[in-house]
Amino acid sequence: MLKPTTVKFLFIISLQTMKSSSLIPYLLAISLFFSVLFIGCGQTESGVTYTIPEQPEMATGYTEKPGWATSEFSVAAANPLATDAGYQIIKAGGSAVDAAIAVQMVLTLAEPQSSGIGGGAFLLTSDGESVHTYNGRERAPAAAHEKLFYDENDEPLPYRDAVRSGLSVGVPGTVAMLAYAHQEHGVLPWSDLFQPAITLAEEGFNISPRLQGLLDADQSLREDDIARELYYDENGDAHPVGYTLKNPALAEVFRNVAAEGSAGFYNETVAQNIVDRVKGHERPGKMEVEDILTYPDQSFKVDAMCSDWRSYEICGMPPPSSGHIAIMQMLGIMENLQTPDVVLEGDVPSAAWMHQYLESAKLAFADRAQYIGDPNFAEPPANSWFSLLGDDYLQERASLISDNAMESAEAGVPGPLTAVYGMQPEQPDKGTSHISIVDRDGNSVSMTTTIENGFGSRIMSDGGTGLKGGFLLNNELTDFARVPEDLEGNPMANRVEGGKVPRSSMSPSLIFDKESGEFVASVGSPGGAAIIHYTAKAIIGMLDWELNAQDAINLPNFANYNGPTLLEDQRFTAEVIEALEAMGHEITERDLTSGIQAIQRTEDGYFGGADPRREGVVMGN
Repeated sequence: MLKPTTVKFLFIISLQTMKSSSLIPYLLAISLFFSVLFIGCGQTESGVTYTIPEQPEMATGYTEKPGWATSEFSVAAANPLATDAGYQIIKAGGSAVDAAIAVQMVLTLAEPQSSGIGGGAFLLTSDGESVHTYNGRERAPAAAHEKLFYDENDEPLPYRDAVRSGLSVGVPGTVAMLAYAHQEHGVLPWSDLFQPAITLAEEGFNISPRLQGLLDADQSLREDDIARELYYDENGDAHPVGYTLKNPALAEVFRNVAAEGSAGFYNETVAQNIVDRVKGHERPGKMEVEDILTYPDQSFKVDAMCSDWRSYEICGMPPPSSGHIAIMQMLGIMENLQTPDVVLEGDVPSAAWMHQYLESAKLAFADRAQYIGDPNFAEPPANSWFSLLGDDYLQERASLISDNAMESAEAGVPGPLTAVYGMQPEQPDKGTSHISIVDRDGNSVSMTTTIENGFGSRIMSDGGTGLKGGFLLNNELTDFARVPEDLEGNPMANRVEGGKVPRSSMSPSLIFDKESGEFVASVGSPGGAAIIHYTAKAIIGMLDWELNAQDAINLPNFANYNGPTLLEDQRFTAEVIEALEAMGHEITERDLTSGIQAIQRTEDGYFGGADPRREGVVMGN
């Protein structure tokens, strides 16, 4: 086991706004300086010293980023403080999994709208020999039932009302899953990994423009008494950009988890407080203390789904994630089509290529809506999820694509059906974060983590500490089908049931060279159901179009959920849009705010990219 070393430094990030000859409005300049100043330090007994980095004010919107080349290791996360925490842990001798744990805890604090210890996560890690996969998805309480989201008149609740309620909160899984993964892949002591988050929670961090804007825009969060006291002033206004936000309740919860492992979270005190908050809502949920206490009583390890594509092996999560299956269906279907002569026109995909992709997406999302659910409750077609990725089946699906756009696709039949399910309508979901890491020993991580909607259920828990602040609780149960059956009475594979985990779009992916087995890339994104498209875009950009990770991330976003097509606003030319419309595509332009993080292996080490649509950065040596 590596011995932790003492790391003493100050990370200074400066933003420089400048005009360039190419008229790119903003250039992100990252400068790293090292110092022996110990303002805001936290030190563990083992000698790991955490130093609070200077905190940048990152603009919202689209900020150009350079991509980051490193030689020894690389950490990519959605917030600079979180990236820096992972960086410091690896500098101290930690593994990729160690760094991911530290990153997640800081994200709980600094990016509360997207993920945290009140939510769930999927983690893939590779040691160069095998891929190890961990499912920390939230679970429905035992008392949940298929009409959980119906009102007193036996009518489905509007989505917004379902989200902002105690009904939407699933049993959090992130802490238990990470503790399990650390037992198998951790190098530093578990308690060391919490030092960055504890220090920041106690001494405070500066509210970023992105967090401030989201807090300001969210009226429902103000209705929660804990959140209102933490994030807003006495007039109900969100604290301004640069405000030093301290979270003593979360610091206390972190200290307990650091000292006791997952038992510091899954105990009577924390569980009772979560249940009180869920049941005390004006629309109370079904959660009981026992639901929380028994969550860690499982194996979080599952078998990765690994699929060959060209000269690569792409590994991802099995159901309840729909991500890997949908991505590989789209890639596989397009393999059976004649590749257009032109796929990229500058930095914009051509209309001909877009048509093939969007039609493939309709077919994949039709299967996703029909079949994917918790594998402990939903039976896969032909008794195998891989039936949806069979060569003959994908060739058959590809034959349905013509020169004219389908309005929508029907689910296919990849083999004998073991159960008949209804097709779930698409539902909105937004909040999530992604982490990609490669450590000094070549161990890689791809982890996607979520509380589902932005700020989750808008319910906070102080963990029973009685102190100011706390953590947000997820609204993950609204990922279930809110209507349990279709018009013909066929049950939804993803309907609500007690003890079940909801279907997910999270698509953390690790990519390897098929022949040598060497690591190629780690990639993933937030974005609700669009995660599938954002991750697929980055994979195609890096592997098919031979772009570096940053340029692949920078490509315009696009999505189709088996209906109209969404294109990122003002990123596609009028010619491409007109050509797609001429083929029958219904086009809507809108903001598509991905948060892709990616790290790829290069001849000299690694090259990492962070999404210009969010405030993430990449760090490494």
